[in-house]
Amino acid sequence: MKIGDYKLSPVQTGLFRLDGGAMFGVVPKNLWQKTNPSDADNRIDMCTRALLLESSKKKILIDTGIGYKLSEKLNKIYDVDYSEYTLEKSLAKLNLKREDITDVILTHLHFDHAGGNTFYDEDRNLRPSFTNAVYHVQRKQFDWALNPSDRDRASFFPENYKPLMENKVISFTDGEFKFDETITLLPVNGHTSNMQLVKLADSEKTLLYLADLIPTAGHVPVPYIMGYDLFPLTTLDEKKKYLKEISDNDWTVFFELDPYNECAKIGHNEKGYFIKERFNLLPE
Repeated sequence: MKIGDYKLSPVQTGLFRLDGGAMFGVVPKNLWQKTNPSDADNRIDMCTRALLLESSKKKILIDTGIGYKLSEKLNKIYDVDYSEYTLEKSLAKLNLKREDITDVILTHLHFDHAGGNTFYDEDRNLRPSFTNAVYHVQRKQFDWALNPSDRDRASFFPENYKPLMENKVISFTDGEFKFDETITLLPVNGHTSNMQLVKLADSEKTLLYLADLIPTAGHVPVPYIMGYDLFPLTTLDEKKKYLKEISDNDWTVFFELDPYNECAKIGHNEKGYFIKERFNLLPE
């Protein structure tokens, strides 16, 4: 798919699992397991799917996945799996290396979206993973990540974002921001403070990178909201707003955490919102 000057390509950075109950909040398991079956430990399959935007001047990556800095204990808890996909393998398939990335747009700073921002070099020093890139994040999300609440502290690891400030490679956005003629950053506040959705639009097509507003296809129904969300009623209002815009205007949506559904078109009827078409950006 191409939107504006940008060619769009998925960049699968890895697989992992999260507790199904936490992922669906108050929704009973006998409902959510129809779309997201769980393993013996009640975990559902997840992925960390970044999106690459390529033009003649820019190579922009949206989110960076989990990275390689988690402890052995956490890797086991989340069943992190790099046997099939890594960021480097996926970039290589597109004839790119980390050094080719010019910009990284971060939806937010939770570890499964921003862990790939940095790495430990051979001397165990933390360094930005994309040496020629500027990282873009909402200022209020960065401030929140520096001082998270007790409820969401476990989702933020300072080693994923403090080095960006120390190396002066971070650029802050404040509120809705027109990144360029094609890209608009849209802050939402239900999941965490000032997570930003990424909207790509030209005169013919629009794609919305949903991040954790609607993390998987199973979360399209309005009440299906994660237990991780700090302000679920705000998420409810944000989902209603964007699902209406998506379905009314035939936008494409891009799922970041769904290993089985990459893109979709969403419809609406008397029962609510539903997926009317599923597809991938690139042919198999």
